[in-house]
Amino acid sequence: METDARQEHWDGVYRTKPATGVSWYEAHPTNSLALIRATGVRPEDPIIDVGGGASLLVDELLDAGFRDLTVLDVSAAVLESLRKRLGARAESVTLLHQDATAFQPARRYALWHDRAVFHFLVRREERGRYVDALRRALLPHGHAIISTFGPAGPERCSGLPIVRYDAGALAAELPSDFRLVESSLSVHRTPAGAEQQFLHCRFER
Repeated sequence: METDARQEHWDGVYRTKPATGVSWYEAHPTNSLALIRATGVRPEDPIIDVGGGASLLVDELLDAGFRDLTVLDVSAAVLESLRKRLGARAESVTLLHQDATAFQPARRYALWHDRAVFHFLVRREERGRYVDALRRALLPHGHAIISTFGPAGPERCSGLPIVRYDAGALAAELPSDFRLVESSLSVHRTPAGAEQQFLHCRFER
């Protein structure tokens, strides 16, 4: 899927559903926060949340004292919703309207966080562009947290096909200078009550 089509799709999703109604909504990003704490990143370290427009992760990180936060999303609609939700706190967050597969980072980050973007990249060339952006964006000795649907997760999401991963398969998508530090599986319950298996992986560069 090219950037224009991807933006159109996700703008349509976020204009027709409330953030609390999308299947990936979670009231508290427990797994992401635990993985971020495990990296040891400091409040002043730069963090980017890729595809994080509707997530409450940025709110939680602000509450925890982090002060160099960036949210990247392909949907202009969800970023505008995020800006309104954050109110005055939006001034403390950089909002980037870009596609992760076409991201041209202007700076580097200590932590790259992605919950549920990578599994939508079904074509190898898309995944290659994503990994290129990740390599350019992440500092040496930085951390990457990537969560996808696990081996028993759904085969489609939001009307789109996805790729399911186990930890070994996801690690194989990243370059050799990325070391898998930990992985786990969890079950996410959607607002509609369905259960989805997620894989959570933490890498160090």
